[in-house]
Amino acid sequence: MATTIRKKDYFKVGVADKPGEAARLLGALRDKGVNLLALTGFPRGRRRAQIDFVPENTAAFKRALKQAGVDAGEKKTVFLVQGDDKVGAMAEILEKLGKAGINVTTVDAASDGKGRFAALLWVKAEDVSKSSKLLGAS
Repeated sequence: MATTIRKKDYFKVGVADKPGEAARLLGALRDKGVNLLALTGFPRGRRRAQIDFVPENTAAFKRALKQAGVDAGEKKTVFLVQGDDKVGAMAEILEKLGKAGINVTTVDAASDGKGRFAALLWVKAEDVSKSSKLLGAS
């Protein structure tokens, strides 16, 4: 199976850096039937954390967070990469962007251990259109 790259909406949500906060938000999304394609979280300053959500359905995601009393913030763009895992699976993609003068601001990638991999790839907002064309993102 070929590698696919899709341009997706994502939302960064600031939360208190305390036990159970991510579980509270994920529970609210689950209870409203909101499916996530990906999420990542990390500390963001003193006693704060950031969770980046990549929802399957943006409207349903925003509704569910609003009902939970959380501001989804501004919609941004991330590239969701999925494909067969192989040595250097991400190298070709990153090389293509680098040769075009596009700086990747963040990348998270993982193998499923069964021959497939997925990655989230962020570029600056002004580079999204060029990156999308270059990578053939849908």
